[in-house]
Amino acid sequence: MRTKIKKRGQKISRRFSRFSKKTTDQTVEHIQENIIERVSHIRRIRLLILEWSLLVLAIIMLSITQAFWYVDSYRVEGWGRGGTYTEATLGKVASLNPLFASTSSEKVLSKLLFATLAAPDYSGHIGPSLASSITVDDTGEKWTVKLRDGLKWSDGEPITNADILYTVKVLQSSVINTSYSSYLSGVKVSEEGDSLLFTLPAPYANFSSALNFPILPSHILADVAPSQLVEHVFSNTPITSGAFTYNASQNVGTAGEKIIYLNKNPSYYAGEPYLDSFVVHAYLSTDDILEAINNGSATATAELLPTDAELVDSSLIERQTSLSAGVFAFFNTKQGVLSNKAIRKALQKGIDFESLRAPLGDEPALNYPLLSSQVDIKKYPELPEYDPDYAKDVIEKANLGDQVVRIATTDSGYFPSLADNLKYQLEQLGLKVELSISSPGQEFLLNVIRPRNYDILIYEIELGADPDLFAYYHSSQANESGLNLSNYSNGIASDLLLAARSTIDPALRAAKYESFLEQWVEDAPAVGIYQVNLSYFVSKNIRTFSEDDRLVTAVDRFVDVNYWSTDRVPKNRTP
Repeated sequence: MRTKIKKRGQKISRRFSRFSKKTTDQTVEHIQENIIERVSHIRRIRLLILEWSLLVLAIIMLSITQAFWYVDSYRVEGWGRGGTYTEATLGKVASLNPLFASTSSEKVLSKLLFATLAAPDYSGHIGPSLASSITVDDTGEKWTVKLRDGLKWSDGEPITNADILYTVKVLQSSVINTSYSSYLSGVKVSEEGDSLLFTLPAPYANFSSALNFPILPSHILADVAPSQLVEHVFSNTPITSGAFTYNASQNVGTAGEKIIYLNKNPSYYAGEPYLDSFVVHAYLSTDDILEAINNGSATATAELLPTDAELVDSSLIERQTSLSAGVFAFFNTKQGVLSNKAIRKALQKGIDFESLRAPLGDEPALNYPLLSSQVDIKKYPELPEYDPDYAKDVIEKANLGDQVVRIATTDSGYFPSLADNLKYQLEQLGLKVELSISSPGQEFLLNVIRPRNYDILIYEIELGADPDLFAYYHSSQANESGLNLSNYSNGIASDLLLAARSTIDPALRAAKYESFLEQWVEDAPAVGIYQVNLSYFVSKNIRTFSEDDRLVTAVDRFVDVNYWSTDRVPKNRTP
């Protein structure tokens, strides 16, 4: 049995060997016949081979290109999270308490660190911010405000009605004088369920604009007297409610230059910011700011003038938009040379406004204290025509003797050159003039603005999202705590302002303001110079505010700062 199996295996092995040899011989023969012997033919068909090779290569490349195109067709360039944004600002930072923000640097920090009950939106209209709703009754005297749910301070504590009540109490304190105080004069606030009721002493159609004030944390400051707020540790290391939180400060030198480092606030009501951090570098001069943005140590600045564009590096772009703000020459109607109405009227005719505005570049001329975007005035009163001879004659007949006209302003923007030009013109009209140019800040407010230590003040004021000239020209505001910078007092004008602010109907309101403007031109408490433009110089490929946004104030550019970004990243979109 074993012998048979062995013989069968040997037989199979011999068959396999013969088959293998036969296959090998045939393969060698095939290669010899079809490849080796035909190599010599390649020369005759080399062009055909090249054409086919190129065709195959083209097909492969097209396939790869199509694959990439297909992927890119569903990929867009978007804005990524992370990064640091550095803004160069002007002016010292003496306090981080938003109620006392006076310099440009302090105002920027206030906007970044603190949210308000109401704030301007992209269109320049006031809408809810920390508030979820703001409603008014039929009388226009009772306004109900309800906070959003889930609001938090940067320390994790909830933002409550108690914080609003405390902040209003501070703003209404006799020892606190801020730009927000006058709008809350005589206003009573109480809790009604889970809402707040603001009861006004008289109807006020635009009271929602008055709610654009920063909120202070009562759980930190409730036991602090208003007079002690400036010195409190909160003013240096605040708990915040805005898009960013305070991290640290760094002094640069001994003159007052400072860098403030901020981190994003994950609890910000409008959404966690894209940026990880925001740096505010408070410089003391525009020359230093210009150097900073040109050498790349700052991402952007809003402190340069349009005329500085030629000095700015080509790697930056300029975004320019008009603000609801104006620069005026305010005449002190209660003391000094300009308490004489005849002299004020003479200056209306004797100042060459065309010459005064010539160096201002693209800044729009502003003749009245109202903007066309605020109210539809059908007929503006005529302004006096330029007549320097008439002005000289009035001034000469006034026999002013050694009386001096004191011009005061700050060393901001165009102000110094405007003041120099105005001083020269007044001297040509026969007046003796003294010019004082100060740094902006608390000292200027305390030593010049409050005591009205000037005859003419060249100054910028915010005109607001909606028209309301009560704070600037009503007789009740002609005091140290008010914003009536002209000390203007006229019963008819005051009644018209009260009537206009309490009138909800736009047409009737416009009629009241038309009558007020006639009185304003007649009494000459101030003369308009220009509407303010914001020139924002920023690095390319950075997302900030849009030039299409209508800004009320310069710091309103931060209305959507939580969406600002410094990084472009590819993102896939759904087919």
